[in-house]
Amino acid sequence: MRPAAALRVAFAGTPEFAAAALRAILEAGFAVPLVLTQPDRPAGRGMKLTPSPVKQLALAHGIAVDQPERLRSEEQRAALAACAPDVLVVAAYGLILPRAVLELPRLGCVNIHASLLPRWRGAAPIHRAIEAGDAQTGITIMQMDEGLDTGPMLMRQAVPIASDDTSGSLHDRLAPLGARMIVEALEALARGTLTATAQPEAGVTYAAKIGRDEATIDWQRPAEVIARAVRAFNPFPGAVASLTGHPLKVWRAQVVAAQGVPGTVLAADAGGVVVACGEAALRLLELQRPGSRRLPAGEFLRGFPVIPGDRCDSALPGASRQD
Repeated sequence: MRPAAALRVAFAGTPEFAAAALRAILEAGFAVPLVLTQPDRPAGRGMKLTPSPVKQLALAHGIAVDQPERLRSEEQRAALAACAPDVLVVAAYGLILPRAVLELPRLGCVNIHASLLPRWRGAAPIHRAIEAGDAQTGITIMQMDEGLDTGPMLMRQAVPIASDDTSGSLHDRLAPLGARMIVEALEALARGTLTATAQPEAGVTYAAKIGRDEATIDWQRPAEVIARAVRAFNPFPGAVASLTGHPLKVWRAQVVAAQGVPGTVLAADAGGVVVACGEAALRLLELQRPGSRRLPAGEFLRGFPVIPGDRCDSALPGASRQD
């Protein structure tokens, strides 16, 4: 018997990161009797209720989908209990699992976490690793317990963080890695060869959820710190500021060796808009005004003239909510 045939795998996840894992589990031949995902949310300019990527994939494969707001009551857990899974795989689900859920599957709950635990436990490990300037991150497959990403590790693999990685590009490398690793973990679990290792007590950090207010650029900070934040907040929520009193988002930037009063434009040409920071300066390479699209600096300047001496300040009210 193939290992995949030995397990009934329920799945809980919401975004594309999770959908990649579900797709791999299905392709490996595991029986998935139920998928849990977040309720449909408004999205797009029309704010139309939109199913999550995981829900769309599950429905395309004819899999039953449950979307409880919480999992605290027996009623909210009824669908999961009824499908009698051997294991529940969790990936970026968005709900905290109570003990009753953790103990429901025969083999417990297994999580795909996008960091090298115990570093960056929590909601935004990809963003925080880039923001902190980490040289590497990775995927940890872990057995879930009642703590916040505190359970024993089952598998772990590192990935280098490139100097130009954004949260988007790093996500796109980690998602398929997590998908491959969860299939390997489930196959080992079915064979009874998966071993757990307790997380070390040293090196624990927490990746708090990203808030839109964090995205405002503070030009008093060193250029290197701001550049990392620009990469960390791409594609969400986007680093924001105001240029000559107009709100904008900064999508790409690089550190340059220049000095000036923080927030002052030092140069503006096809190569970028150079803005002085607390230490060194930042060349803004890709910008976006409200209602417009992302533009390379040269193209942006053709429709929005900027000259040395202009001011680039903190974001204006509402600037962080542009598309």
